[in-house]
Amino acid sequence: MEPPRRTPGFSSLALCLLAFLLPGSPCFSDLFFSREPQDTTVLSRREGALLECQARGEPPISVSWLRNGAKVLPSERLRPLPNGSLLVTEAHEGAYQCLALNQHGAILSRKALLTLATMPAFELQPLPAKVPEGGVARFACKVSSVPPAVVTWERNRTALPIALDRITALPSGVLQIYGVQPQDAGSYRCVATAPAHRRKSAEATLTVLPASNAKLLHKPSIIAGPENVTASLHQTVIFECVATGNPKPIISWSRLDHKPIDVFNTRVLGNGNLMISDVKAPHTGVYICRATTPGTRNFTTAAATLTVLAPPSFVEWPESLTRPRAGTARFGCQAEGIPAPKVSWLKNGRKVHSNGRIKMYNSKLVINQIIPEDDAIYQCLAENSQGSVLARARLTVVLSEDRPSAPCNVHAETVSSSAILLAWERPQYNADKVIAYSVHYMKAEGLNNEEYQVVIGNDTTHFLLDDLEPASNYSFYIVAYMPLGASQMSDHVTQRTLEDVPLRAPELSLTSRSPWDILVSWAPLPARLRRGEVVSFRLSFRLAPSSSSSSSPSPSSSPSSREAGEAQTLELPGEAQEHLLEGLRPDALYLVRIAAATRVGWGEASLWTSHRTPRPSAHTVPKSPELLLQPLNCTTIWAQWQREEEEEEEGPSVQGYKLFYKEEGQQESRPLLMEASRREHTISGLGPRRKYHVRLLAFNGAEEGYQADQTVSTPGCVSVRDRLEPPPPPPPRLSAQANSSSAVLLRWGRPAFSSSPTLNYTLRCHPVGLQNASLVRYLQTSETQILVQGLEPSTKYEFAVRLHLDQLASPWSPVVYHSTLPEAPSGPPLGVKVTLIEEDTALVSWKPPLGIGAAVSRYTILYASRKAWAAGQWQVLHREGTITMALLENLLAGNVYLVKIAASNEVGEGPFSSAVELAVRPKGPPESNQRPKRLDAGDAGDPADSGSYQLDQRSMTGIVAGVSIALACICACVLILIHRGKARKTSAPKSAPEASDHLSSAGTPPSPGAHEAGKGAQDPAENMESLLPRTAGSTFLDAKGGTDLVIDSLGPVAKSGSRKKWLFFPDSKEAKAGKTQRLAKAVCLFQPNGAAAATAVLAPEGGPTAQQGDTFATVADTEHSAHSETGDSGRFSQESSEDLHRLSAILSGDPCAAPKEPPDPFRPPDRLTM
Repeated sequence: MEPPRRTPGFSSLALCLLAFLLPGSPCFSDLFFSREPQDTTVLSRREGALLECQARGEPPISVSWLRNGAKVLPSERLRPLPNGSLLVTEAHEGAYQCLALNQHGAILSRKALLTLATMPAFELQPLPAKVPEGGVARFACKVSSVPPAVVTWERNRTALPIALDRITALPSGVLQIYGVQPQDAGSYRCVATAPAHRRKSAEATLTVLPASNAKLLHKPSIIAGPENVTASLHQTVIFECVATGNPKPIISWSRLDHKPIDVFNTRVLGNGNLMISDVKAPHTGVYICRATTPGTRNFTTAAATLTVLAPPSFVEWPESLTRPRAGTARFGCQAEGIPAPKVSWLKNGRKVHSNGRIKMYNSKLVINQIIPEDDAIYQCLAENSQGSVLARARLTVVLSEDRPSAPCNVHAETVSSSAILLAWERPQYNADKVIAYSVHYMKAEGLNNEEYQVVIGNDTTHFLLDDLEPASNYSFYIVAYMPLGASQMSDHVTQRTLEDVPLRAPELSLTSRSPWDILVSWAPLPARLRRGEVVSFRLSFRLAPSSSSSSSPSPSSSPSSREAGEAQTLELPGEAQEHLLEGLRPDALYLVRIAAATRVGWGEASLWTSHRTPRPSAHTVPKSPELLLQPLNCTTIWAQWQREEEEEEEGPSVQGYKLFYKEEGQQESRPLLMEASRREHTISGLGPRRKYHVRLLAFNGAEEGYQADQTVSTPGCVSVRDRLEPPPPPPPRLSAQANSSSAVLLRWGRPAFSSSPTLNYTLRCHPVGLQNASLVRYLQTSETQILVQGLEPSTKYEFAVRLHLDQLASPWSPVVYHSTLPEAPSGPPLGVKVTLIEEDTALVSWKPPLGIGAAVSRYTILYASRKAWAAGQWQVLHREGTITMALLENLLAGNVYLVKIAASNEVGEGPFSSAVELAVRPKGPPESNQRPKRLDAGDAGDPADSGSYQLDQRSMTGIVAGVSIALACICACVLILIHRGKARKTSAPKSAPEASDHLSSAGTPPSPGAHEAGKGAQDPAENMESLLPRTAGSTFLDAKGGTDLVIDSLGPVAKSGSRKKWLFFPDSKEAKAGKTQRLAKAVCLFQPNGAAAATAVLAPEGGPTAQQGDTFATVADTEHSAHSETGDSGRFSQESSEDLHRLSAILSGDPCAAPKEPPDPFRPPDRLTM
C-alpha cells in the first residue's frame, strides 16, 4: 500500500497554525527541493541526458538552471522542461545546479556533474619478465577511465584461464602467477573494457628459466608490496602483497593501530592480497603485510595507508530566525568530511560577501544592523572534492511603525591621539521608549575596514572612544533601540585623532663601500607605527670600546671620531632614508642607532646596532650584498639578497655566503653556509615581538667580503583579544601517529579558505604535565605534516598547531595527546627455570628483563628436543606480558629439551635468553624419594655456545657471600659442640661405669656388637660419659636440655610437684589410673658407623611379648625433640617407624639384629632411644 502523501496545501495550513502558536513567526510555506539533479555520465556527445529538479513550496515557483555558476539560456542543446528538469540533447560537460524562486526567496540545489565517458592511454603497461621455474611472475597495467574499466588478461592473444589456484587476476589490473611452469611462457597483455571503449596494452613476454637443483634456504622477501590508496566511500580497495622465499612464506595482514580488520567486508584474494569492499571511514588506517617463513620467526613486512574520503555532512544546521530591524542575526553551521569541507553562505541563491555589516568567520554568518532587504532565505554550502551539501534557514525581518526617530545633532571632538568624544541628542519622536543606544564606528580610510559596535544605556547622550589609532580618520553613527525595533541610523560624522610620537624607530641596514665608511639606510615607518607625519630623524654612532685601539684611523677622520664611547649625533630631515658615515677607522666595530620624530616630539631611539668596517686588503674581496629582511609571521623572517650588477659582472668571484643572526642582547648563532647561487633563506623558530640582528657576507678563496648588517622585528602573534580583523581558523584534523620510541608524525589539513601557495605553521610540543615552560618546543614548517624527533620513550605528549597567514596567527588547534612507543626490550628475560612436574609436563618460569618493566606485551617461549633443535624445528608458545610462567606439555620421555624465552612489545622483540636444558627421564618404576628435576639458566648453556656458562658479577658476589656465611655457621656449630662436650666430661666422670653396672644388673647379656665396638674404642667409659650423664646415685639426666626427664634403674621418674611438659606415652589414660607396670630391660649397646645407642623395652607384667608390647616411649635426641616440638610430623613418623622395627627385633630374641641400612646423610645418628 502506498503511504499517504502530504500536499502543499496541508503543509501551508500546518505552518500557519504553527505561526499562531509561535508569536512573531510568519505564515509562509517552506521552499525546498523534492528532487535534485544527480551526477550523470554519457557515453557519447550525441547522447542526451535528463537532469531532474523539482521544488515544493508556496506557489508560484520558478526554476532556472546554472552551469558552472553562470545562468543557462534555453537552446537546442539545453532545453528546460515545464516540470523544472533540464534536457541536455548534446553532452555539454560541467557542474549543473537548479535555482528555485518564490515570493519568500530562492534556494540553490546541489551540484550535479555531467561527464563524458573517456578512456585515455594506459598509464602503466606490463613489462617482460624472466622467472625461474617454480617462482612468481607478476604483470601490471593501469588505465584511468570514466566510468572505471574492467581489466582482463590474455596469453598469446587468448583469454587467460584464471580458474587455477596459482593464477590471480586482481581488479586493480595486476596478474600474479605462482609456481611458474614451462607452459606459462608466452606473451601477456591486458585488455581494459568500458561501456563505450576497449583498449589493449602492449605485450610482455614471460620467459621461464630452468629450476636450480639446489634449493637453498632464504628468508622471505616481498617483491610487490601494498601501496597507499585514497578511496571514496563505498568503493573497493585492494592491497597487493607478493612474497618469495624458501620455504614458501605465509602472508598475514594486520593494522598498525592493532584494531581488528573488518572481517565482514574483507577477504583475501589469491595468495595474500587483501580486498576491502564498501570502504567506510573506520577502514582508514595503516595496513601491514607480513611474510613469515613457516615454523620460524623469520619474517619481513610492508605497510600502506588507506585514506577514505567522505563527502560533507552537517553536524550543525542553521535555524530560521525572526529579528527586528536594526537587530543582529547569527546563523551557525558546522560540517565535517574528508577532506575538510569549505563552508560558504548563499542569500537567495547568490554568494554572500563580507562587508562592514555582514561578517563570516568560523563558518558562522553574522548580520548586524538588519535592514528590510536582509529578509531572505540563507543557505549554508559545504563542499569538498567528494561533493557538496546545503542547509537552508529563513531570516524574517519584523518592521514596526511605532519606532523612534534617529538620534540627531551627532558631533565628535578629538581628545587625544587615541580618544574621541562622541555626543548626540535624543530622538525627536518616541524618545521616552528608547532603552539603549548603539555606537558604530570604523576607519574612514582604506577598504574592507571592520565596523565596531558599542551598546550603552539610555541614561547618557555621550561616549568616549579611547582605543583608536593616532592620526587616523574615523566615521561614527548612532542607533536608538526600543523593545520592538530600532531607529534609523543617524547622520555619519567623521573625526581625526591627534598625532603622537612614533611608536618605534625604523629598522637599520648597515653596509660598507670601503674600509673607511658605513652606509646607514632605513625603510619608512608604516602609518600605524609613525602615528603622524615624521619630520626629522636623529642618527647617532660611536666606536665600540673593544675596538678603540684595534686599528689606525683614516687620515681624514676627526679626533673626536677616534675616541671610543663618545657618540656623535646627526639631525636628518624626515624624508631621508639613508646616510653615509665617512672618515671611520678600518677593521673597527661601530655602534649605530636612530630615532624618529613627529610634530609632537621624539620617539624612543632604537637599540645600538653593530657593524665592523672592512679590513684593508691587497686582494679584491666581494662587496657587501644588498640585504632585505621581511617578517613572514610572528616566528619567521625571510631574508633575500642580491649583488650589484657591476659587482656580479666585474667583481671577484663568490664561493658562497655566510648568514649570522641573533636576538638583541643574545649571543650570535653559528654561521649558516649557503651556496653562491642562493639568494634567499627563511629563518624560523623565532620569538614574537623580538628584535633580531642579521649579518650577511660573501666569501671566496682569498678572504671574506664586506658584511651587511640589518635589524628586523618580528610582529606579535595576533590573538582573538587584540585583532583588528578575524583571525584565520586553526588548521583542521590534527592527528598524531607514533613512528618509534622517540618520534611522532603529526599531520593536519590545509585551510580551505586560502588560495596562497605558501602557508606557515608553528607546532607546539611538550610532555603532558610539564611545569617548566622553557622546555616547550616550537617547530616551524610550511608543510602539512612534520616528524617530531628526539622524544622520550613511553611518554605522553601534547601537540597543537597554529596557522600563520600574512601578519595574522590563528588560535592554537585543539590539543592532541599521543604517547611515544616504548623501547624494544634490550635484554632477555632473567632467571629462566624449568621444572619437570609430571612425566610429560614441565613448568618454565622467568622474570621480566631489566629496564623494561610493564612495557613487555608478550613473551615468546621456544622449546625443542635436541634432534628438533638441530633441524631448526622449534615449538612456539606465547604468553601475555603479565604472565611469567608456562606449561610445556606432551614432552617425550628420554629426550633432552632446550628452552629459551624472549620478550617483545609493539616496537619489536628482544634477544632470546640462553637455552636451558631439561632432561625427561625414561619411564620406569616410581621412586618414593624421587624429587622433580629442575634446571635453570645457570645449569645449561646455549648449545650454540661453547658449553660454559659465564657468571655475571652480581651472581658471583651472591655465591661468595653465601659460601662465606655457610662456613661461618659451620665453624660456630663446631666450637659450640666442642665446648659442650668438655662441660659434660667435667660434670659426670663416672656416669659410664655406673651405667654399665645398671645395664649388667638388669640381666641382659652383652651383645657381640657391643663387644666389638669396645675393641675399637680406646676408652669406652669415656665415650659413655658423654652419652649417659649421671645426676645422683643410679639416676640419669637428659643432657640434651630438651626436657627435664630423670631416669633411674626402673625407668623414668616424674618430678614431684611439677607438671609434665611433654607426654611420651600414647596410653596416658592407663598411666593416670595407677596401673603398675613391670620393667623388662633389654639393652643392646652398639656402634653403627661410630654412633652408640642404648635401647630399653618397657613391657607390662604379662611378659615381653610382641602382642603385649603396645606401650612404647621414645626419647629422641635434641634434633628429634626439636622436630617433635615444632610439629615436623613427617620426620617424626619416619624415625618412630624405624625405632619400632628395631624394637620388634629385640623382642623377638635378637635385640642386636636390627637391620642395617646405609646411613641417611640427611638424618643425624640416633643417640638415645627408649
